[in-house]
Amino acid sequence: MATKVTIQDIANELQLSRNTVSKAINNTGVLADATREKILRKAAEMGYKQFAYLPLFQEDTAKAAEHSILPSDKREIAMLTTQFLSSSHFSSMMLDRFQSEIEHLHSCTTIHRISPIELKEKKLPSSLNIERTAGIICIEVFDYDYAQMLCDLDVPLLFVDTPVMDMRPPLKADRLYMENRIEVQNAVAHMVQRGKKRISFAGIKPLSVLFERYMAYKDAVEYFGLTEGLSTCAMPSGQQNYPVSLYETIRRFKTMPDAFVCANDFVAMDLVKALNELGYSVPDDIWVCGFDDSQEASYFAPHLTSIHIHGQIMGYTAANLLMTRIEEPSLNYRTVYTETNLILRESTGD
Repeated sequence: MATKVTIQDIANELQLSRNTVSKAINNTGVLADATREKILRKAAEMGYKQFAYLPLFQEDTAKAAEHSILPSDKREIAMLTTQFLSSSHFSSMMLDRFQSEIEHLHSCTTIHRISPIELKEKKLPSSLNIERTAGIICIEVFDYDYAQMLCDLDVPLLFVDTPVMDMRPPLKADRLYMENRIEVQNAVAHMVQRGKKRISFAGIKPLSVLFERYMAYKDAVEYFGLTEGLSTCAMPSGQQNYPVSLYETIRRFKTMPDAFVCANDFVAMDLVKALNELGYSVPDDIWVCGFDDSQEASYFAPHLTSIHIHGQIMGYTAANLLMTRIEEPSLNYRTVYTETNLILRESTGD
C-alpha cells in the first residue's frame, strides 16, 4: 500500500516550513496568492488526499471530472432549509464559500425549501431527487423528528445548527455550529465592566437554536450575581406579529433593564424601535447588543453592537465536513464550532 502523503512531505518538496504549507491547505493565516497556489498544485501533484475538497489543478475539465469523489450517477449536493434565506442571513456568505470549495467535484448544488406540509408529514421536498443526491446540507432545520428522518436516509448529511436535543438521542450526522456562548458572555462582561447591573435578554420562544445564547446570558448574569435581570427577559412566543408582542411585553415592565442581550440582530432592531416608541433612547437610557452582525447592523440607527459570525469560515468548514463524510462514510460523527467575535458599536455606547 502506498504511503500517504503528509503536509511535511509537501513542505520538504518545496523547501517551505510545515506551518506555511498547513496555512495553504487549511486556508488559514495570510499567504501570498502565488505561494498558496504553488503549494496546492504540489499537493495535488503528489496525491495529497487528507482533505477531500482539495482543488485539483488539471487544465482538462473532462479529466478533472474523472477525479471527483462523487459517482457519475450521484452528482447533486442538496441544501435543505425551512427558511427563505435572504442576503442578510448569515448563510448567504457561507454558501458562496461552500460552493467555491466543492467546485472541483463537478457537482450540482441545489436548494430546496421544506414546506410546512412536508415538515409535518416528514416528507422530502418534491423537488429533490434523492437517487442522484451525493450529500445533504441542512440549514436551520429545527424539527427534531424531521431531522431524524433525514438521518435514516443513509445519505452523507451535515446540519448547520440543529434542533435542541432536550435529552433525546443525538442526531447521527455531522453538526456545524457558530460559537454561541463565549461572545455572549463577553458582551455581558463588557456591560458589567461599564456599570450595567440589570441586564436582560430578548428573544423568541420556542428558543430552538437560540437556546445556547440564552443559556450563555443566564450563566453570565448568575456568575456576576446580577440575577435581577432574569425577571425582565423579553421572550414573546412565535414570530407572528413579533414587533407588537415585543412592544407589549416590555411595556408591562415595572422596572426597565439597563441593557439587553438579544437572540439576533432582528430581535435587537425590533427592540430598539419598541424602546423608542416607549420614550427610551438607545444607548443613552438602555444598551442593546444583537447577534449575527448582519448587513443591517452597521447602518441601523444607532449602529448595532453585535456578535459577528464568520460565514466564509463556516462555508469552508461545511465543505470539509460533508466532503470527508462522502469519502469516508464510516467516520465518527463530528460536532464543530466556528469562532465568533463581539463587534462594539453605538448601541452599547461605543
